[in-house]
Amino acid sequence: MRTLLALLTAAVVGAALLLTLPAGPAAAAAVRIMPLGDSITGNPGCWRALLWNDLQSGGHTNIDFVGTQPPQGCAVPYDGDGEGHGGALVTAVADQNQLPAWLSATHPDVVLMHFGTNDVWSNRSVDTILAAYGKLVDQMRASNPAMRILVAQIIPMNPSSCAECAQRVVALNAAIPGWAASRTTAASPVTVVDQWTGFSTATDTGDGVHPNATGDRKIADRWLPAVVRALDGVSPSASPSRSASPSPSRSMSPSASVSPSRSALPSDSVPPVPGCAATYTVIGQWPGGFQGEITVRNTGSAPTTGWTARWTYTAGEQITQSWGATVTQSGTTATAGNATWNGALAPGATAAYGFIGTGTPGTPPVTCTTR
Repeated sequence: MRTLLALLTAAVVGAALLLTLPAGPAAAAAVRIMPLGDSITGNPGCWRALLWNDLQSGGHTNIDFVGTQPPQGCAVPYDGDGEGHGGALVTAVADQNQLPAWLSATHPDVVLMHFGTNDVWSNRSVDTILAAYGKLVDQMRASNPAMRILVAQIIPMNPSSCAECAQRVVALNAAIPGWAASRTTAASPVTVVDQWTGFSTATDTGDGVHPNATGDRKIADRWLPAVVRALDGVSPSASPSRSASPSPSRSMSPSASVSPSRSALPSDSVPPVPGCAATYTVIGQWPGGFQGEITVRNTGSAPTTGWTARWTYTAGEQITQSWGATVTQSGTTATAGNATWNGALAPGATAAYGFIGTGTPGTPPVTCTTR
């Protein structure tokens, strides 16, 4: 009995000591990084995958790429959340106050902004674009007064439909450093990242606008040192609903070019099933014209190598310009085929493309097929 009482006493004392020991240090909150821009950032914007893995390899593992847009698939797994909106104009995002909702949903500490390509294409003036940049910076600081903001001098562009675009990019990029110097503060620095120098539309894009694999590598290489410097000394802001590391089911994007293993299928006796769905969205409109976007999703159980979408207009709309797909129109029927860089979609992955047209826009149903 004495032995039993001694053992019980020791157990009670041990438990009490454990209860009084100080808790171990809490895991540091992840630094949240928002890639912000248009299709160069988000459709699929595979420079983000390269940058993510470069940061991980360099020991910067306590980071979380954030955004309301899901991963769209690239050649390697990565944290694919972002705020890249195909066809978006930075002037429209500012005019329509779209950014505050994205910031509220994601609470970034650092923003990487490559924005303005579609504004240049649409012949928005440099002053108008910089005013939009300024409004977005104000909204970022309203969300987080210590926001670190990296703004790209955008990559060159030379689309076949816009002979003036190349020089317009030069003019915009020349004005960005002075604008950034006027907006930077000690608490919230604005850093200019030169994405233009050394980038060739002939060898680093597939269409004069969107980066190919070599272009993605160049973009990631230019972002990397600036992001590393921005991470030094960042104190992550409070965010009650965000996890310290990305959830694989939420943000880790599988390869879009590698077929799933047979074990990933429900049964060896069930062959992969193709499937495709598409949604049509009006991004903006003005007297006599509009901007539209269509998002194609692989709803099947096997990767695609390409896709085609079709829709029919009923009010005389005519497409005059497109990006992210080859769009043709015959009468009232429009057909879009994937670009070279966004045809391969893993199951569940999406690709978006945009266009500008004349007329009063509707939202016609879209059918799509995959191959």
